[in-house]
Formats: sequence, structure tokens, C-alpha cells
Amino acid sequence: MNAVNASAASGAKRTFRLLIVDDSNIMRRRIERSQQFDELHVVGAAANGVEALELFRQTDPDLVTMDLTMPQMDGIECIEKLVKLKPAVRILVISALADKATAVDAMEKGANGFLNKPFTDRQLNEAIAELMRAR
Repeated sequence: MNAVNASAASGAKRTFRLLIVDDSNIMRRRIERSQQFDELHVVGAAANGVEALELFRQTDPDLVTMDLTMPQMDGIECIEKLVKLKPAVRILVISALADKATAVDAMEKGANGFLNKPFTDRQLNEAIAELMRAR
């Protein structure tokens, strides 16, 4: 049995590395606590875009949750920079800025999903699941 078949036979799942980016410590902790996937491992949490870029380079995440309104570097600029570093990264914007133009701008820069604050645990987990399926 080759490694691929052995992995499938044992039920092994692909693991995903998650970076959480939000200027609110409460929101960062909520996202970390609320996600319900054994195969998802939080590799870092950043309070702004500058910290996010540094952690991104150190941890090489597969998925990123991204607030838009943050000090030092906002989410839109950060999304653009992260996608340049790793085009395959999947980014879920989580923001109270719910206007359509903002969402479109984030998607044009490379975001893959948009979740409005406030959100339920179920909404968060559905949005994260969608990103994991898209990989």
C-alpha cells in the first residue's frame, strides 16, 4: 500500500494552519475558541497588518481570518501583501464593515470570503469550512 492509500485508509485528514488577524484581543480569542475543526491549527494571532505580515512569514499559514479596520496597516493592504507572498493562501475577511464596495475591494485584492460582525459560531465554522474545502 503506498503512502497516499495508507493515509486514506487510516482516515488521516489534511491539516490546515490558521493565522487570526484582528485588532481586538477579544475577537482574536473568540475566533480561536469558536472554530471546531480538529484539522485546523492556529499558528498565530496578530493585532494589525504589520504583525500579520511578520507572523505570516514565520508560520506559513494556509488560511487567514482578516479584520479590515486596524492600526498601522489595514486589512485591505495586508490582504494584497499576503497574496503576493503566497498566492494560494485562503483569506476570510471578518469585519463590521458590511458595505458591498468594501467586500468587493477585499475580494479583488485576493480575499476568498466575507463574514460580517457580529457572527455566530455556526456562521464562522461554515465560512472556515468553505475555505478548507476550496483548497
